[in-house]
Amino acid sequence: MHVVATAGHVDHGKSALVTALTGAQPDRLEEEQRRGLSIELGYAWTTLPGAGEVAFVDVPGHERFISTTLAGLGPVPAVLLVVAADDPWMPQAAEHLAALDALGVTHGVLAVTRADLADPAPARERALAELATTSLRGAPAVTVSARTGEGLHELREALTAMLAGLPRPAAHEPVRLWVDRSFSMPGAGTVVTGTLPAGRLRAGDGLTSSRGGHRIRAVQSLGRPVEEAEGPARVALNVSGRVERGEPLVTPGAWHHTEVLDVRLGEVRLGTGEPPQRPLLHLGSTVLSVHHRPLGPGLARLTAERTLPLRVGDRALLRDPGTRRLWAVTVLDPAPPPLQRRGAARLRAEALAGAHGEADAAAEVTRRGIVAAELLTRIGVPVDPPPPGVVAAGGWLVSAERAAAAARTALEVVTEHAAAAPLEPALTLAALAERLGLPTAELAAAVVAEPLRVEAGRVRPAGADDVPADVRAAVAALHDRLDGAPFAAPAADELPALGLTPKVQGAAVRAGLLLCPAPGVVLLAGADELAAERLAELPQPFTVSDARGHLGTSRRVVLPLLAHLDRTGRTRRLPDDRRRLTGR
Repeated sequence: MHVVATAGHVDHGKSALVTALTGAQPDRLEEEQRRGLSIELGYAWTTLPGAGEVAFVDVPGHERFISTTLAGLGPVPAVLLVVAADDPWMPQAAEHLAALDALGVTHGVLAVTRADLADPAPARERALAELATTSLRGAPAVTVSARTGEGLHELREALTAMLAGLPRPAAHEPVRLWVDRSFSMPGAGTVVTGTLPAGRLRAGDGLTSSRGGHRIRAVQSLGRPVEEAEGPARVALNVSGRVERGEPLVTPGAWHHTEVLDVRLGEVRLGTGEPPQRPLLHLGSTVLSVHHRPLGPGLARLTAERTLPLRVGDRALLRDPGTRRLWAVTVLDPAPPPLQRRGAARLRAEALAGAHGEADAAAEVTRRGIVAAELLTRIGVPVDPPPPGVVAAGGWLVSAERAAAAARTALEVVTEHAAAAPLEPALTLAALAERLGLPTAELAAAVVAEPLRVEAGRVRPAGADDVPADVRAAVAALHDRLDGAPFAAPAADELPALGLTPKVQGAAVRAGLLLCPAPGVVLLAGADELAAERLAELPQPFTVSDARGHLGTSRRVVLPLLAHLDRTGRTRRLPDDRRRLTGR
């Protein structure tokens, strides 16, 4: 399906032309039909050979209904711009064209109506001149009469050719449906309608709004029930819960919801000057008041009165309700940093100077320094695979510059720690991440570079002597003390004289030089292996007393040593408290 919006001044024949094309009256309200003008959005559809199903969103042309008009134009990728041959170029035509230009609509057809009432050439030339300075430059022009049928065949051909050039969105894209009608039906509950730009909707799918979660009960498209609708499409959904007009319904978890956004303001078309402090933001079918804070030339921060699901590159409009001036809005960053310090706005403008609303992962990571990959995905910036030069780990992305700075700081931190506390354990990755201001230990490991190395979750300088001299001296003294009696561990009061303070013991154990099966019991590394060899000489199973006598030690030492052999799987304790070497 294709979706096309109408645009043009009031009473220039938009609805009549849609009726002539589709055979259906888009004005559904009694007042609209009585007064001969559109007040709400109207819908009608037809099938064009070569294009398939085409739905028309007929928008009001009267200036008092501009909010409704923009709600219809916002989500639609193509337009049928209507001007009358028997009228001059009118203000609402100019306003609609400015809105289309601001929204970046590039696909359209110009229809000069009422060709049976006046020479269409002057109106056609004037309209084409106006289009020439907008995003619709080069659009085909067709003269037509809805009353006589003149030019309808040519208009259908022009629409078919224009629609053939529209890009086809992927069905797997997340849904964002701007609700343009909401009403309640007896026995069904809430029904909403809107233009689905991309993605797919099925009965049973879950969607979210600012009010919470909703379940789709049924889907209709072009007035008939369907199993699924794939964008672009006009859809009607029967949903659970309450949903108001102007609310967006989105795929859960796929969008970043924000009240604060940094934007680029496009060329002012209807008037001059900066937007007021409290303009209206028109996005999709939503209109809401925002606070406008200039950042620099053409750049601003907008703060909305409620959250919106936004992505980089979204197009919107700012409107001054007092003067009717319009500004084009391109979303540059829907997840901007706070502006807290003096001069922050100027620095932010400098950071955004090269941004124009494209989804550029490398530029986003460079500007942010460090960012969650999930956030970039939710603001419409793909990061799979990560851009070249970016460090990716633990669900985070770090720019090359930020990673290099973190590596330099890591070297300073680790070196200072090793010098200040040589007997303490090396820094853990988690502790280093906290010192570097990184969110995860995985990210700290990813930025660590030579001459640092990571071993067992700790970071130490590569090539550094991990065993201080006083530790080696204490181990050597113990070696002399145990010479010929490897299991005669010194008593606790002997340890300080050997230099085996608790910190030295810990450092020596971490270095693999000592075995401490229990507090105060200190043996040389390998004593457990030697004990297992000697215990193999005993008849199996053996008692604690047998082990104590054979190893030439005391119960103070043999009990924790045997428990250590149990834990390491070299002996097995039997129910009668005897032990047997495993495998024997």
